[in-house]
Amino acid sequence: MIQAVRVDGHFGEYLQGRLGPDGPVVLVTLPCPLTGVIGTHHPARHGLKLAGAGLSVPQVQRFIASLRGRLTGHVRLRARMAAGLGTGVSTARLVALARLSGWDGPPEVLARACIAVEGASDPLMFAAPERLLWASRQGRALRTMPALPRHEVIGGHWGAPQRTDARDDAFPDISDLVADWAQADSLASFAALGRESARRCIRLRGPSGDPTEALAQDMGALGWVMAHTGAMRGLIFAPGQVPAQARATLRAAGLRGIVQFKGGTE
Repeated sequence: MIQAVRVDGHFGEYLQGRLGPDGPVVLVTLPCPLTGVIGTHHPARHGLKLAGAGLSVPQVQRFIASLRGRLTGHVRLRARMAAGLGTGVSTARLVALARLSGWDGPPEVLARACIAVEGASDPLMFAAPERLLWASRQGRALRTMPALPRHEVIGGHWGAPQRTDARDDAFPDISDLVADWAQADSLASFAALGRESARRCIRLRGPSGDPTEALAQDMGALGWVMAHTGAMRGLIFAPGQVPAQARATLRAAGLRGIVQFKGGTE
C-alpha cells in the first residue's frame, strides 16, 4: 500500500536572533500550510530508492536507524517551494522521512535526530511550532510562547536563496523582543515585534535594498516578517484587511511566488 505524508513548512520567522549577546540562536517560527514537503512511499522488502530528497541513501539510512526505524522501498519527496528560500525544506524532508518509516515517537527525539543530520532544525515536528521559543542549533524548546491572534500574511521571495549554515550565529540580540513577545496581548504588538526583529537582521546582515519595510508602510500593514536566513518576505494584516491590489504591488516591487495565508489561533 502506498503511503503519503505532508509536512507543513514555515514562512520565515516572526523572531530570530541571539538570546543575549553570547546566547544561543533562537526563533519563533511562522507556520505556513502552503510550504513544506509532500512524501510518498512505495514499500518493498529490501533496498531503498530515493527521489527528490537531496540526501544520499546512506544518509537517510543512518537517520532512520538513529530513530531505531527501518525504511525500504521507493521514496519520493516533493518540496512545495525551492530550498534556500526560508521555508524549512531541509527539516520538513527529514520529518517526512521519519513519518514514512512509521515514526510516532516524541518530537523532541526527532528534533535531536534532525540536528545530528543538519546541525540546525526548525520545530516542524511539533503540533504548534509557533508556540515555542526554539533554539535552532540545539534542537530544543526553551519556553512556551503565547498564541497569536488571528491574522493574514501575504508575501513572496525577494533576493537570492540562502541556505542555513548551522555554524552561523551572526544575529542580533533579541532578548528584549523575546521578553516583550511573551507579554504581548494584541496583534499590533506582535506585528511590531516581528517588524523590529526583521529590521535588526537586515541592519546587521543585509541585503541592501530590501523593499519590504517600505511596502509595509505604503500598504498599511501592521508589521512584516522575513526568513532571517532565506528570501521569504511577508506583510502582516488583520483578518480581511489585505488590500485588493496587494499581489500586484508586491510583484511590482520584485517579489515572486506570491502567497497569502492565515496565521494565529485566537
